[in-house]
Amino acid sequence: MASNPVWVAAALMVVAGLSSFAAGEKAVPCYFIFGDSLADNGNNNWLQTVAKVDYSPYGVDFRRGATGRFTNGRNIVDFFAEYLGFENYIPPFATATIIDTLSGVNYASGSAGILDETGAQLGQRIPLDVQLDNHLISVSRLALLLGAGGAYTRLGKCLYTLGLGNNDFLNNYFRPEFYPSSRIYTVEQFAVVLANRYKEQLQRLYVAGARKIGVFALGQIGCAPFAIRRYGTNGSASGCAEALNDAAVLFNVQLKSAIDQLQATLPGAQFVYIGSGSDMLMTVRRKDPTTTLSGLKALEVLDSPCCTVEAESGQCVPDQPSCPDRSRYVFWDWFHPTEALNSLTAAAAFEAVRPIVAHSSSVGESSMIRLAAAVQAS
Repeated sequence: MASNPVWVAAALMVVAGLSSFAAGEKAVPCYFIFGDSLADNGNNNWLQTVAKVDYSPYGVDFRRGATGRFTNGRNIVDFFAEYLGFENYIPPFATATIIDTLSGVNYASGSAGILDETGAQLGQRIPLDVQLDNHLISVSRLALLLGAGGAYTRLGKCLYTLGLGNNDFLNNYFRPEFYPSSRIYTVEQFAVVLANRYKEQLQRLYVAGARKIGVFALGQIGCAPFAIRRYGTNGSASGCAEALNDAAVLFNVQLKSAIDQLQATLPGAQFVYIGSGSDMLMTVRRKDPTTTLSGLKALEVLDSPCCTVEAESGQCVPDQPSCPDRSRYVFWDWFHPTEALNSLTAAAAFEAVRPIVAHSSSVGESSMIRLAAAVQAS
């Protein structure tokens, strides 16, 4: 599809720093993150799994080095945290303290999916159902600090984003050697099954107090170097594995419908379908001459990873040098975008959630955190 000039212009504003919130003011009191490797920032470091990247050259452009982020620098939710006005990035649940919970927690896990079984061939992971279990632990921690009423009020002002479904196709449906899904369902049926399960999980998050909820659509999963190498392009004009991209579109249609239904039926809910950044990769590949998005023209290397990749895992070989000019590369390894692409995707996507966070900040935020810390210490 052609790039949308509306979100391109909005993305330019964010990248240029023209749409940031007032200095020192957070747009929301807390930010909770659910997702897969596109958002994981260290939860998988503690698991027995192939999908673990707590080593160089991952993090080569991140201020703390290799933290478990599946890229060279910041991921999409890191940029979201910056746009929201947080001084620090949202910590992983694996290491978050009770005081950290006041500002939010990242539950995302590499290779995780909507379905519990997704990604099992890679080892341990934290599927969405378990991420939601972990969130209930965070809710109980907030209740200890603020009381049940205070916790519930705070949770209703927070932002929640979810980004899952990639692995349910890449590490489930399209891996028949490990999973029976493609023998049980057509791809259309599987998209419905996934969306229905996701809808139930989103309802569960709502019951736990969430009200401002953004859900990422699937992007061009067939354009990842892994997908192109494994499934081929069959001469497609995009140069991608279109069967996977078509599956993502089918799922996105079902997801949008599910979100619309939740918005219409759950009192006080503010659900947002974050589809504005989902075609970013295709925009980059097509090099639309009418697009003036900052940084777009620099992304010249579309199908090759920036690091030396292990054939089995598709991840970077430990401690090997990466490409010197990482701003030119779309992909860091065979699956995951570079910080350069993440920055463009995040800028476009953030405009979708802006309307639900613009008036969520609370008065006396720093005082509340100091008080909670004093309560915990007493």
